[in-house]
Amino acid sequence: MAKISPLMILPPVIFGAFAVMAYVGMFREDPQGLPSTRIGQPAPPITEVPLTDYTAFSPEMLTTGEVTLVNFWASWCPPCRVEHPKLLEMQAEGMQIIGVNIRDQEGNASKYLEEDGNPFAAVPFDPAGRTSIDWGVTAPPETFIVDGDGTVLFRFAGPLVGSDYEQRFAPALERALAN
Repeated sequence: MAKISPLMILPPVIFGAFAVMAYVGMFREDPQGLPSTRIGQPAPPITEVPLTDYTAFSPEMLTTGEVTLVNFWASWCPPCRVEHPKLLEMQAEGMQIIGVNIRDQEGNASKYLEEDGNPFAAVPFDPAGRTSIDWGVTAPPETFIVDGDGTVLFRFAGPLVGSDYEQRFAPALERALAN
């Protein structure tokens, strides 16, 4: 009788475990959404150090009584560049957007805003990414909807474009603005 090596059984077992995880993941309530522990909580602190020559952030900007977007971006981030026209459009429509520049070089970030336009009411500069860690950001761009009293209502990972934006972010923003 041939002896079966445990190493021969290991690959099918690992494959089976991944298959089960994928199957369970397909039936989550929102398979595209990333959970955030910040929803329903007060907005975490944001660095008050501004990108040079841009408006500094102050905590009062999140408690004006108006809905505010907090957008995490970087000049080196291609999806951030894709969403930039939408941010400019939202700003032109009166939306207050705080643009937290993360893990970037100051000169590159300033040049990008000079060339492509600045949609932000304030531009906190966070080269080490400490603020993004506090907010639970996985990668730029990520945008949070914050209500007028500073409570985080919604988190959107990815650029503000396409069907995911239209189906998830836009309705969440409409609900926030209606309240």
